[in-house]
This record gives sequence, structure tokens and C-alpha cells, in this order.
Amino acid sequence: MKKNILLAFTLMAALSSCNDWLDKTPLSDITEENYFRTETDLQLFSNNFYNTILDKSPYDQQSDVYVQQELSDELLGGSNRIVPASGGGWTWTALRNVNTLLGNIDKCEDEEAAVKYSALARFFRAYFYFDKVKRFGDVPWYDKELFSSDEELYKARDSRELVMTNMLADIDYAIENLPAKEEETSSPFRVNRWAALALKARFCLYEGTYRKYHNVSLDGHDYAYYLEQAVKAAEELINGGKYHLYSTGNPEEDYLMLFAAEDANPDEYILAIKFDYGMSLYHNATAHTLVPTQGRPGLPRKLINAYLMKDGTPFTDRAGWEKMPFTEEVKDRDPRLAQTVRTPGYHRIGQTEILAPDLSVSVTGYQPVKFVQDPTASGGQVDRNDRSTCDLPVFRYAEVLLNYAEAKAELGTLTQADLDKTVNMIRDRVAMPHLDMAAANANPDSYLSSAEYGYTNVTGSNQGVILEIRRERAIELTQEGFRFDDLVRWKAGSCVNQSITGMYFPGAGEYDLSGDGVTDVVLYTGDTKPDKKDAQVYKIGSDIVLTEGESGYVDYHHNISRTAFNEERDYLYPIPINERSLNPNLTQNPGWNDGLSF
Repeated sequence: MKKNILLAFTLMAALSSCNDWLDKTPLSDITEENYFRTETDLQLFSNNFYNTILDKSPYDQQSDVYVQQELSDELLGGSNRIVPASGGGWTWTALRNVNTLLGNIDKCEDEEAAVKYSALARFFRAYFYFDKVKRFGDVPWYDKELFSSDEELYKARDSRELVMTNMLADIDYAIENLPAKEEETSSPFRVNRWAALALKARFCLYEGTYRKYHNVSLDGHDYAYYLEQAVKAAEELINGGKYHLYSTGNPEEDYLMLFAAEDANPDEYILAIKFDYGMSLYHNATAHTLVPTQGRPGLPRKLINAYLMKDGTPFTDRAGWEKMPFTEEVKDRDPRLAQTVRTPGYHRIGQTEILAPDLSVSVTGYQPVKFVQDPTASGGQVDRNDRSTCDLPVFRYAEVLLNYAEAKAELGTLTQADLDKTVNMIRDRVAMPHLDMAAANANPDSYLSSAEYGYTNVTGSNQGVILEIRRERAIELTQEGFRFDDLVRWKAGSCVNQSITGMYFPGAGEYDLSGDGVTDVVLYTGDTKPDKKDAQVYKIGSDIVLTEGESGYVDYHHNISRTAFNEERDYLYPIPINERSLNPNLTQNPGWNDGLSF
């Protein structure tokens, strides 16, 4: 009977937008007196929150530091970004299900279970609304299940301050009432109070920096309040001592192995999404980087340049860095570089064959290896489309450390001791020199503050250390779904306009990219293709395009028209046309013309 009830709930949630709330089978006809009565009922109903609200493919999200063969609308800009008729992220089914649970929780005869699952539901409601605020700014706040006769269906958007205040109330309740790590035996795959603290730190950092850099002032709390809340949440989690960074003492492998492991590390992963070969639960991270039909992803040279030298000095301080060939530019760098893209000496986990970057599956040549599993994983099928089984992070401890450091830096309260227990702990995993706050602020890295490669709106006495924390964030959290949101909250849309070129090649010739003494890539001009069967062979100007004609950076997107990021429009997404037609009280976000007069 319960299985049929759950199926009915799933079908009931199929529609979206305003229609999510309309033409529903009455709840009483489905449940009568036999549901929401036990902890098992509450658990079964809430299981779907994990599936519908959490992001199950953060590894393929494009930004200025991670691109694919077909650029996203955000990177293309201009008329590629349009007001959709429907969809566009304006979907509310998941929220309705959360509110359904909260509206029926009093039926549960187990008071302890009712409190626990109320906390879980309120965690997911805060998570849901965080996504909506990031995307649309002001949105309607709904904290109960609505039906077709409810006038609230046609309310105006509430201010982001009201929404954020309600999110704080939800997350504080979750922190107070969710189980501890030890009590939640399914951690890190179920939400516990530490995951709630991590979510609070994340969305408060976002809101604080968004208001600071966008100069947003609303009735209620200011940007500093949210940054202080981020600090307090992260600090409580750090001081709790329940999590630490994964490390076996091997700086050349630990970062890579963390993300490729079949099972999420419970010491660093605070919340993870479970994938499992035996249960046929898969994602596509490995094939995404290995199969030419899966997007051909690559890191732009801009991010490669940001990795420090192994001695802690900027790569871009080296003479000739602009035209340094691949094997030279990746030498003696932060070990995370060789654990993020293929570099000389790379081999698959569990294998010995040395593999070069494959330009046929990476549009920049900087081929990602993060989340790429041992080829024997997933029953030996991991290289096939949608056969990856490594668990994916939702919250991990390294992000919490970075959130804490950034929030304090933006508040002006950061100390060297703060860096030593956050950023420098992350650097310790890969045996990188510590970040010195005084040195960073005395001599901010010009690469990171340049209009061509960095952020031009970071100023003040903490400029240098804020830039370094941003460097650390871009490197440590690459492919984890944060970057575009970071650009939005920093008001750094200009970064989207920056170069997305790849490797540098001085001209036609043979290139050993794997470092094994054997030619991997041959570039040629003219009509005669070199006979090099064991190498990748490309004709300059057709098979591969370089920025300077017969030399330069790989420029796959050279003929793709990109329009500059619209500072007056592109930090928020548009409200779909159909939603505004159904509800005249919904106003449109600035700069988005949908043809409607209201």
C-alpha cells in the first residue's frame, strides 16, 4: 500500500510552475488515515527530496574556468539568453512536496521522528530557496501546501530579505534538531546537523558577498550580518572536530583519490550523493572526460596559469610564461594541477600506461581527470556513458574552511591564525607552502587583479588575501558546481568575457605531451598529412585552430560569436513568460524584455 501511495505522490508532482499547485488529487483521497503516521512513512516520503533538490552533475557545469565543445548560454551571452516561455528554473514541485510533509507531520505518532523529519524538511526548504534566490533574486515565499483556491498562488514576489530571514529560521531549526553525525548512521548520505551548518555557511557567505559587491541595501540585515552568520556556522562546524581533510600523507595522489573513490570519505564529505553499481545508480563524470561525444570538456589556460609554483610563487611571475609550452608550464606546480588535468606522467588509477592529453576529447587540451575512476570500477564499464559510480560531494569540509576564511576576509577580521586553520590546512594536504596574509596584502598578485585574467573590483587593505582565497577556491573546488555562482556574488561577470583558449603551440611539429619521450601530437601545415599512426595528427587551421594562425593558443571557439556579459541583466535569470501571464503580480527581473507590460 505504501509503495502505491508513494507512486501517487510522484505522479502528483509531475507538473511545474503555477500549475504545480492546481488540479491536484486531494491529499485526503491519497492518504486517508494511513500515511505520515510512522517514522518509516516520513523517511520514505522525504527520500525523494535528496533526488529532486540536490545537484547530481556538478562536474559538468560550465563557467569561465571550465568549458565544453558547445558553450553554455551564459558564456555565449547576448540573444542566446532569452526569456523562456516556461521552465527556466521556475519550478516548485519539490517545494510543494516539502510543505506537504511539514503540513502533515503532526499526524506522526512518534514525536521524536516528527521533530527529526520537520528539521530535515526545513533543511531542504532552505536549500530549495537558496537556489531560487541565487537564480531569481526576489521570489514568493511559500511555507505551506497550496491548492487551486488559495489566493497566495497569485501573490507578488517577496523580497530576498524576507526569504533569507525565513531560510535562516528554517536552517537554525534544522541545526538544532537534526541528528549528530554519530546518530545518523547513514552519514554522509543523509542530512545531519553538520550538513545544516555547512548549508548555512554557504548561503550566508553568498548573500553577504552578493550584497557587498552589488551594493544591495534592504530593510533588515546588512551584508556584514550575513557574513557574520557564515563565520559562526563554519566556525561551529570546524570547532566541532567531527570532520577533517582526507589525507594519507601522499600529496601527489590524495586530492585525486578523494574524488575517484567508490565510497565517499566520511571524514571530509559532510553530505554526499550515493552512486552504486549493484543498485544501477550512475552518473557520467568519467565518460564526460573520455568520450568525444560527451562534451569534450577542458580547463582554459586562464585557470592553468593561476596554479602556483610548488614553491608558492606565482607561475605568472616566471619569464616567458605567456608562451610556455605544455610540458614546461606544468612542471613544478601545485600538485593539484596534475590531479585535475592530464600532465606528463599521468596514468589512470590502477594502471601503468602513460597517457597524453587527448585533444580530440578536450577543446582546450587541458583534459580533466577529477572524478575519473579506475577503469575496472563499475564492473569494468566505468568508461561507458553514464556508468560512473564514485559518490559525489554536496558539502565537503574543504569548502567550509574556504567559506570561513573568505567571510572573515570580507569582514576585515581575518587573521593569520584563521588562515592557518583553513586555507593552509588545505595546502598542507598537497604539501604547498602556507599563505602569508601580510605578504599577500603587501604585494597583491597582479595576474589575479588584472582585467584580462582576474577581478578588478577587489580593493582595500585585504585585497591581496581575498584574491588568494579566490585563487584557492577556484583550484580546490573546480568541477564542484560553484564557479558561476561565485562570479555572480562577486559581481565579476567580466570574467565570463575573458579568454577561453587552451594550450600554447609554437607552430607545426611533433610534441611529446606525456613526457615519455614518444611523440603524442603532430601539428602540420600544407596538404601532406604526416604518417604518424600512434600520434594525434592535426592540420593547423582546420583540425586545430591557433590564435596567431600557425602558432598560438588552441582556440576551438574562435568562430563562435560571444556577446559581453550584460552587467545590467545577467546576474539574475528571467521569470518565464507563462508564469507572468498566469500571475500578473509577478514582476520581471531588470533588463529582461518578455513583451509583457506588467
